[in-house]
Amino acid sequence: MTEPLYVTDRPQKDRPAKDRPWVMRTYAGHSTAAASNALYRTNLAKGQTGLSVAFDLPTQTGYDPDSALSRGEVGKVGVPVPHLGEMRRLFQDIPLVEMNTSMTINAPAMWLLALYQVAAEEQNPDVAPADVAAQLAGTTQNDIIKEYLSRGTYVFGPEHSLRLTADTIAYTVNSIPKWNPINICSYHLQEAGATPAQELAYALSTAIAVLDRVKASGQVSDADFEKVVGRISFFVNAGVRFVEEMCKMRAFVELWDEITVERYGVQDPKMRRFRYGVQVNSLGLTEAQPENNVQRIVLEMLGVTLSKNARARAVQLPAWNEALGLPRPWDQQWSLRLQQVLAYESDLLEYGDLFDGSTVVEAKVASLVAEARAEMAKVEEMGGAIAAVESGYMKSELVSAHAVRRARIEAGEEVIVGVNKFTTTEQSPLTADLDGAIQTADPAAEKAALESLAAWKAQRDEGAVQEALAQLAADAKTEKNLMEATLGAARAGATTGEWTATLRGVFGEFRAPTGVQGAVGVTEAGDDLLAVRERVRVTGEELGGPLRLLVGKPGLDGHSNGAEQVAVRARDAGFEVIYQGIRLTPEQIVSAAVSEDVHCIGLSILSGSHMELVPAVLDGLRAAGLDDVPVIVGGIIPESDGKALLAQGIAAVYTPKDFGLTEIMSGIVDVIRAANDLT
Repeated sequence: MTEPLYVTDRPQKDRPAKDRPWVMRTYAGHSTAAASNALYRTNLAKGQTGLSVAFDLPTQTGYDPDSALSRGEVGKVGVPVPHLGEMRRLFQDIPLVEMNTSMTINAPAMWLLALYQVAAEEQNPDVAPADVAAQLAGTTQNDIIKEYLSRGTYVFGPEHSLRLTADTIAYTVNSIPKWNPINICSYHLQEAGATPAQELAYALSTAIAVLDRVKASGQVSDADFEKVVGRISFFVNAGVRFVEEMCKMRAFVELWDEITVERYGVQDPKMRRFRYGVQVNSLGLTEAQPENNVQRIVLEMLGVTLSKNARARAVQLPAWNEALGLPRPWDQQWSLRLQQVLAYESDLLEYGDLFDGSTVVEAKVASLVAEARAEMAKVEEMGGAIAAVESGYMKSELVSAHAVRRARIEAGEEVIVGVNKFTTTEQSPLTADLDGAIQTADPAAEKAALESLAAWKAQRDEGAVQEALAQLAADAKTEKNLMEATLGAARAGATTGEWTATLRGVFGEFRAPTGVQGAVGVTEAGDDLLAVRERVRVTGEELGGPLRLLVGKPGLDGHSNGAEQVAVRARDAGFEVIYQGIRLTPEQIVSAAVSEDVHCIGLSILSGSHMELVPAVLDGLRAAGLDDVPVIVGGIIPESDGKALLAQGIAAVYTPKDFGLTEIMSGIVDVIRAANDLT
């Protein structure tokens, strides 16, 4: 008798009713609005229950595709949306009034929300605009404070950014009541090195700064302020230490309830609920033995789903191959299926909270709460989150915490399977064809975006655009809520770059502290680091002065964690380090190399734009007569691209598998000695 493929352990009718699953999303967007739209519709057909839009870096930082800073970045890490026409294409045949859409957008959140609202109005021409807005559901990330600390897609200074955030919150509470106008984002804090206590403290300090600003603006009545608190959501990270991560989420719930009652007097328990979505840790995924990332992702998902009383409202999972490059649709499907198996095949959703009454969990949560309260008190004493950003305190603390963790990994004290332990491996069929194991960005995306931008400008009413932008600038000089003028600019046909440039003209430019200068690196040097220090000293003497390393971040990639850790370790190894932060043009990097008379240039690029930006730096160095200065590159760089860069004259390429920073420092000394014919 043949056994059935699947046998239930008891009849279905005897099983407890299941809770509703969390919203299942896939973070997606690439190349063009049309290509992303096709991907969204495919994912929805596979059972995805919400959309999570990834915008490209020019859109995130408020530049149009024709900006010099957009070179090589268009359509790489997300979809370009420079104007209303592209927003229409992005959601063509997707009814926005029926959708729950999360948009990972921060500095231009107000602008992208305006485009989204106008696109929804156009889909429903027979419905009053106010009634369309009332039906929209979703989230704009809109947390600008963490951009200064970790992700780097800020545009304006903290005070002006907080004004835009507060204006957006006040507008949505009054006009789009089902919208989450901000996603307080601790996700990137963890990626930047935050301990669980720091992640709790800095995210909650950000929430306090935002709520205080909305309250002080007077745009929301005291009677409606509970609604503001009730629409605040969070976006968190979950690492592989899933017990600790689960306890962190329970600590978030406890602290948020305490803050909303004691600081803001919120009485309705529903308005005090800690509502959060999650993407589990991406930078913890490994290039070495990438198949291990599947079990990492599952464990990380458990940290935010096991505890019913602290369960995520929405989950999006990275793909197993994100440390190699851009995931393919099949890879994203695999991650979606991980969620579906847990939600629909397992019995997790049939039970109450599994950890209530656990003395182990209670003790860990209490410890995290105490640590977070202490760190929040420090931030409060400084004047709050904005002051702690402007002083560089929070950034330095994150860089230091990240340096400590990196040192533990290098010493083998923190095990990363397949990286610093259990490194022998069989050949994986998943990576037998490395170039085929990832999706390649469409090289025609930038050309298509430029053509779309030109065509859009050619057909619009230029007078109406200029009038709308003038109104935006005038309102920005007052205390008036800027959403009305922003909607006017969207309807008139202004572009993303024009909206941002208008506000830059009023608010000015801003560069955040790098956190490197005040960061604590290696406190006790081991033999390996001492040996590198001696090589740095000797080589410097042979060349007539201290070795100078320029660490550069060309393009719009704001993920600066790797560059910061290289800068800190290079300083510990005895180099003089020049690091000017993020968002530099190749021309600015070359200029710094000339003025600082450096011995080596290290470029860090994680956005996939290395094949455009690195050659631009090399060309600039040749034009400046510095073609003898060696250049090394680090980032998520496919093997074939790495070989091509070496053929173009790059001295060395480092990818996530090269986790040993001290070894990298020794390699930099080798490169400098070879470039100067030192034996």
